[in-house]
Amino acid sequence: MRAVQGPEPFEVVVRRHGPAVLRVCRAVVGPDAADDAWSETFLAALRAYPRLPPGSDVRAWLVTIAHRKALDDHRARRRRPVPVGALPEEGGRAGAVPGPGSWREDLWEAVAALPDKQRRCVAYHHLAGLPHAEVAALVGGTPEAARRAASDGVRALRRTWTADPDDDRGGTHEQRSTTQGVLRGR
Repeated sequence: MRAVQGPEPFEVVVRRHGPAVLRVCRAVVGPDAADDAWSETFLAALRAYPRLPPGSDVRAWLVTIAHRKALDDHRARRRRPVPVGALPEEGGRAGAVPGPGSWREDLWEAVAALPDKQRRCVAYHHLAGLPHAEVAALVGGTPEAARRAASDGVRALRRTWTADPDDDRGGTHEQRSTTQGVLRGR
């Protein structure tokens, strides 16, 4: 007779799925609010974990919680006043250092600049590894529409990264070869 084993300890869940959830949070709410969204996700998950049905897809469940926390963050941000200092005269970013920034920073800015549905589909499929059917359940629509939005988002990122205007592959060779690794936290 074998002993019935319960769900794995929550700290193992955090260790196993935490990096993927953080990547999703960064892509959806931006790097500044990602840590807070990640913490809120795992606090909510900790409370609900004992009620999670056996055999559930824990990663998809966590990404769903992160998605909802991102929506909460987005709603809260829209209600908060945005403090501004002196406005830049030439339309540049306030506090920006002249010259090109770090290409990793540019990548996250490019992800943040994607339309909302494309950004979420790219994050949920390419960063969290969810199948298009689960992405569609999170963002609304069909799996085909989610696949298309993710594809359009990746295509837009490649266009944004084009270092040579005649190169439609997007970005420098180094950027193209490491983009997926950076998005996946490697």
